Amino acid sequence: MERFINILVIDNNPININGLRAMLIGGGNNLIFCENEDSALPILEKRKIGIILINIERKSVNGFELLQRLKSNPNSEEAYKIVISESTSSGARLVKGLREGAVDYLSSPFNPNLVKAKIEVFKTLYFKDRRINQLLGNIFPQNVLNDLNTTGKFSPKRIEEGVVLFTDFVAFSKIAKHQKPMELLHQLEEYFNKFDEIVERYELEKVKTIGDAYMALAGVNESNKKPAVRACLAAVEMRDYIINRKQLALATNKDFWEIRIGIHSGPLVAGIIGSKKISFDVWGDTVNIAARAEQNSEANNISITDRIAGHVLPYFELTHRGEIEIKYGGQVDMFFLEQLKSKFSLFEEGKLANSKLRKACDLVTMDFDFARRFILNKLKSSLPDELVYHDIKHTLNVERSAERIAGLEGVEGEALILLKTAVLFHDAGFIFTYEKNEELAIKLIEKELPHFGYSNEQIKEITKIIMSTTREVEPKTLLEKIMCDADHDYLGRADYHVVANRLRIELEAQNRKMTDKEWIDFQLNYLENVHEFYTETAKNIRERGKQLRIQELKNEWADLNTSI
Repeated sequence: MERFINILVIDNNPININGLRAMLIGGGNNLIFCENEDSALPILEKRKIGIILINIERKSVNGFELLQRLKSNPNSEEAYKIVISESTSSGARLVKGLREGAVDYLSSPFNPNLVKAKIEVFKTLYFKDRRINQLLGNIFPQNVLNDLNTTGKFSPKRIEEGVVLFTDFVAFSKIAKHQKPMELLHQLEEYFNKFDEIVERYELEKVKTIGDAYMALAGVNESNKKPAVRACLAAVEMRDYIINRKQLALATNKDFWEIRIGIHSGPLVAGIIGSKKISFDVWGDTVNIAARAEQNSEANNISITDRIAGHVLPYFELTHRGEIEIKYGGQVDMFFLEQLKSKFSLFEEGKLANSKLRKACDLVTMDFDFARRFILNKLKSSLPDELVYHDIKHTLNVERSAERIAGLEGVEGEALILLKTAVLFHDAGFIFTYEKNEELAIKLIEKELPHFGYSNEQIKEITKIIMSTTREVEPKTLLEKIMCDADHDYLGRADYHVVANRLRIELEAQNRKMTDKEWIDFQLNYLENVHEFYTETAKNIRERGKQLRIQELKNEWADLNTSI
């Protein structure tokens, strides 16, 4: 399986550049060449780099000074730096390069086998580092990780108004008695994975799971506005997800789970405990009251305290429960959180926040996750069966390719959401017609995306990205180029012939049947005379594969002629 990585080469020696290009292009290596420090720094500001090769012999490169700067650049601090030395290099310069942060060196002229071997070693280490950081990110909040990386410790912090959310499954012990352990664990994992997704969407922080209980925070490790509102939005979505699962289970005569949710806000102390197996946690009466609010809730209901109600009353429909006696906490005034008020709801259904409320909470105004769910469901249910190439698998493959290219190109934030939205909707027109389908996809976008919080300007940008895939339009912006390259990513992949054969079958269903020779001619004409990759990333990781596909087709053509 290919692993894709940005490799930055800072060198102005054409012999070295040509040699590295010939040795390393392909295999998931996205080579970026810069002649000096001035041209390298903008790249480092934008893209995440995995390996950096620096020629320390060239004065124009300023190799040693650049190594020092790379230590503080967030996009390069985790990169493996390798210095390039030429035959005149002294051992002292290599030692200095290693002291400045380099992990290894390459001697020019290069030994191809040695260069490839070293790059593969550091590539493997880089992806292991990423996996470790990902796992740590799943355990600790980002601010805790930042403190641990810089100072080696995280001092306990007091938060005056943190929000604590607890969930717990009703009668879980009874459920556990009647289910096989692996089935129970699988189902619990499925629910918690969904909760993780919801918590991340509303910028909350998951703290831990305790058996069948799930705990999350708002207003503790992030700076987004309205933490109580965001916690309630997450709680409503969690509850509705469980209710939907229950309704499906009842319809299919299967067992179902129910949930209780409790939310409270107040002062907290946050910190990490342990010396060997350390963990992040929070303490204080606020945690205890939130837990009691959950325990005193009812099946598939959300119980909030008066502290939370004071923050969310303008936005949500509440039902007053009155004062409830809780263990060790006395009388606490509680409410049931019902749903959003219609004027703050996306479809006026009381479930999802509209763009106005999302903006007030410092959330991205576009609800991409639900737009994605909408279009995938529509494609699954409405695409004609004879579309075996432009099917939902194609859309998901293009989405993965677009994410990969965008990641290597340094695209993130709103731009990435616009790109992914364009990818998911770009073939929606096939629901209605085979020819000129882009225009109908755009009409669908203009109708549906406003419901998901997309502005007119954002919809226009998505429209341009989709239209760039037509033969009449030349892609100009980076997002348009990524869209086109992702749509044709398979042209340079090893599974090209499998995918192309699906296209042939689909064309035959449209009365465009071809003989074997005509089919080979059709492919060669497109690959050689029509198609081109637009981003440097796609050229680096797919052009070589595309040329191999062309040669394979030419060999197939020759074999056909020989057999006649």
